[in-house]
Amino acid sequence: MLVLRTTAAEGSTRVRGRDDGKRLGAAELGGEPGERATLVQFSSAFCAPCRATRRVLGEVAAMVPGVAHVEIDAEARLDLVRELGILKTPTVLVLDADGGEVRRATGQPRKADVIAALGEAL
Repeated sequence: MLVLRTTAAEGSTRVRGRDDGKRLGAAELGGEPGERATLVQFSSAFCAPCRATRRVLGEVAAMVPGVAHVEIDAEARLDLVRELGILKTPTVLVLDADGGEVRRATGQPRKADVIAALGEAL
């Protein structure tokens, strides 16, 4: 289970489990998904926690073979934001090899929590 810790400055955290059958591929993501799993980050330009989240997810993707990190500009992809019910940034989706959502969380994640969440997708 992905458990995120946040401070009052970072905002609240929401964690959700398995997907509703939707599959996200390269066309929806705007980048190549990972062979084993994909960390999808929805960000916005003026979001300070988004920068830290980008760093954490990039480090995890570099550590775990077959895992990719794809960042999506929420403002540029309002269609996808609405379709997926993204309410704030950063929002992180953990996708399995088939592009199905395994975990979803809002707020800035800790590296250990991201690695643990990947365990469900791998």
